[in-house]
Amino acid sequence: MAGTTTEDPVTEQQEHTAEDAMMTRIGQAVMLHHGGDREEAQDRFLGLWGEIGEAGDPLHRCTLAHYMADTQADPSDELAWDLRALSAAHELTDEHLSEHHQSLAVRGFYPSLHLNLAADYVKLGRPEAARSHLRRARGAVGALEDDGYGRGIKEAISRLEGEVGEGSEEE
Repeated sequence: MAGTTTEDPVTEQQEHTAEDAMMTRIGQAVMLHHGGDREEAQDRFLGLWGEIGEAGDPLHRCTLAHYMADTQADPSDELAWDLRALSAAHELTDEHLSEHHQSLAVRGFYPSLHLNLAADYVKLGRPEAARSHLRRARGAVGALEDDGYGRGIKEAISRLEGEVGEGSEEE
């Protein structure tokens, strides 16, 4: 998710949930960010977060927090948002995801979520925490398809493993 430019399950699900107004609005803010307007994207994400709330739909919270993390300049703030995304993912079920898109599975979120956290910890100078999340990311890659997104996540894990000295294992 963060730090990658490949399409991911969250983006895919956005494209298939036009009937979900909140996902559409999150997607619009993502497009602003990808278009270079980080400040406006942050403002919109914060407004949407206020609407969703801490107890709102976990898919909405996971998606929004994931993308909000990408807009943060301060690595501590990025970590906080990525932790919110992971926490919300823990509340998701495949049944709930299937209401949004049949091809989504919760296990497919974890490689990217843990990769993001590992990258955050690297930025914060916490290599042991980064290695821990890299092991979790690597352990979850079996949930990814052998497509551009899946290969991109695996490559990003390998790159970060090299950066922090974590041994890469073949899937």
